[in-house]
Amino acid sequence: MTGYMVEIEQAVKSFKAVNALNNVSIKFETGKIHGVIGRNGSGKTVLFKSICGFMKLTSGQIRIKGKQVKPATAQDIGLIIEEPGFIGGLSGFKNLKLLASIKRKISDQHIKQSIKQVGLDPESKKHVSKYSLGMRHRLAIAQAIMEKPELLILDEPMNGLDKQGVVEMRELFQRLNTHGLTIILSSHYAEDINALCDTVCEMDNGNLTVLENHTQSSLA
Repeated sequence: MTGYMVEIEQAVKSFKAVNALNNVSIKFETGKIHGVIGRNGSGKTVLFKSICGFMKLTSGQIRIKGKQVKPATAQDIGLIIEEPGFIGGLSGFKNLKLLASIKRKISDQHIKQSIKQVGLDPESKKHVSKYSLGMRHRLAIAQAIMEKPELLILDEPMNGLDKQGVVEMRELFQRLNTHGLTIILSSHYAEDINALCDTVCEMDNGNLTVLENHTQSSLA
């Protein structure tokens, strides 16, 4: 098996005359935490959506575990990209149970365990519409990890969390990584990147640059 979880070769994604991804090539090693930094509009989210199969590249290719990228539902990927669309009139558990029923891979106990891992009460009847922003983000993280994926894609996972929540989620990501999970994440907070990431690259106007003083990843 390849030593790389994700391999991106000369990826271009164009929207009319603008390249959101401009000939991006990088390899993300299996079993590490990789950080992607950059301002809003730099291309980070487009890159993540392309890895997940939500966007088709204009040219180039992306491989996951050596195989051409497929739609996210057919891949072993947990993800947080943009605000999750939970059903406000249901509890956190019922929301995740509904989502888990699509693949039918996990039991109610697995769902409850994931909810506990992010610091929420799986037995709570509280509707998600009554959740704080931080609670919704915790639930989104529970959704991303509940099916025990091999790859986790996290676009600004700390948004809405208070200081304690950030500490708890960093510790959770580090534990998951210790058990073999590969993580690619973006964050506006340098502390998240410094605390978590084995490698760091920067997106700027669709161009990707590896920050050599951080990284063990390699440009192709």
